[in-house]
Amino acid sequence: MNQEIEQLEPKRIWFNFSKLNAVPRPSKKEEKVIEFMLNFGRSLQLETFKDEVGNVIIRKEASIGMEDCKPITLQSHLDMVHQKNSDTDFDFDTQGIEMYVDGDWVRARGTTLGADNGMGVAAIMSLLESHDIPHPPLEALFTIDEETGMTGAMGLKGGVLKGQILLNLDTEEDNEIDIGCAGGIDITATRTYEEQTVPKESIAYRISVKGLHGGHSGMDIHRGFGNANKIMNRLLFKSAEEFGIGVSQIDGGSLRNAIPRESFATVVLNADRKKDFEVQIAKWVEDIKSENSFIETNLDINLNKVEMPAKMMEKTAQDKILRAVYGAHNGVYGMSAAIADLVETSNNIARIEVKSGKIRIGCLTRSSVDTAKNDLANSLKSVFELADCTVTLTGEYPGWSPNPNSEILEVLKDQYEILFSEKPKVVACHAGLECGILGKNYPEMDMISFGPTIKGAHSPDERVSISSVKKFWTFLLQILKNTS
Repeated sequence: MNQEIEQLEPKRIWFNFSKLNAVPRPSKKEEKVIEFMLNFGRSLQLETFKDEVGNVIIRKEASIGMEDCKPITLQSHLDMVHQKNSDTDFDFDTQGIEMYVDGDWVRARGTTLGADNGMGVAAIMSLLESHDIPHPPLEALFTIDEETGMTGAMGLKGGVLKGQILLNLDTEEDNEIDIGCAGGIDITATRTYEEQTVPKESIAYRISVKGLHGGHSGMDIHRGFGNANKIMNRLLFKSAEEFGIGVSQIDGGSLRNAIPRESFATVVLNADRKKDFEVQIAKWVEDIKSENSFIETNLDINLNKVEMPAKMMEKTAQDKILRAVYGAHNGVYGMSAAIADLVETSNNIARIEVKSGKIRIGCLTRSSVDTAKNDLANSLKSVFELADCTVTLTGEYPGWSPNPNSEILEVLKDQYEILFSEKPKVVACHAGLECGILGKNYPEMDMISFGPTIKGAHSPDERVSISSVKKFWTFLLQILKNTS
């Protein structure tokens, strides 16, 4: 099925991307892809090893005449975000990604594509196996677990890397050069609740919210995409206020770094209120669809009768948690005063699970300013604690402070203008890149980030531009040829 992909230009990259995507590589389950990369490096008879946390490092000597150039570390992460449509039958632990060509885009069938950060990995593989590309001494750093904690970058010790310049190949607009990024922190709220027996005169419904864009909770947070958890909570809150519904179960969203596309809830109410409830839900759904009509054109909200559950939430706990989710901030919290059009601080209410007497809510808060990140984290913590939740703040990682005087930045700006007859955009991004973490142990390393155009990352709508990959590859080779 992926033979069509392997024939795209530049063939080196697409062939390696296809082989990489045949290997299951979920975050925190990277054993197969680590072995794949170790075998790849060793097959080329290059110095290849794994550090104690699982990062893979491969080194290649400079091409003739470039031995005295500054050594370059090329860096991408091996893991990918696993998201699929609810009606897609796919096992990320055992299956390779099924890809296809759609005009200028490569997509996956009902799942994330893995172009984030597989295109960067494939480009580095192509450089390592090449025999005709001029380059300085190269060092490939393939990190693990970037998407769910950045533990690979955090676990990399000082003194392992030899590069003086780091090229991070993990951004998603081919006309941008990134020199900074946001840091982040995970917020988890948990509590238990008493379950009550569902009254005999009740009727049960399943509410489903589907068809939202989803996307990257950093790069897409400002686009106004709907959050399935917030939409569902709005419906549940209003239904509880006006019809006294009882919530039996909620299952919304998935990964912290993905804007939730889907949410499902099972609710019960007095059978005598059936007609009025169905009419009112339909009105609320129309209001929500109208509000989101310019962006979320495929939003689908349904109400279906289901088999009666045995239990539902105790009312006081239900009221508290619905109010907490309503009050918790989601989306952009503040824009940067230092960099135009940059989101400074945001939060993604990513995951809500209510089942069998247990509640778990997962958020990812991001900011390029640590104090602002901590301020929003404390605000969220306070809201959930008012609902009697235990709140933990974990997985904190630093941002990457921009260095406008970077030498490698000047190289990239000059070479981009030479190749494409226009100036690149020099930006900082709201996503989390590993540069800030790596810079803690390698403060003297000159770092920059760039990549091909990828849309819809962290969602089944993820796609990568074929023409952009060619542009990215041309730019990368020009950079390697012109560093000194």
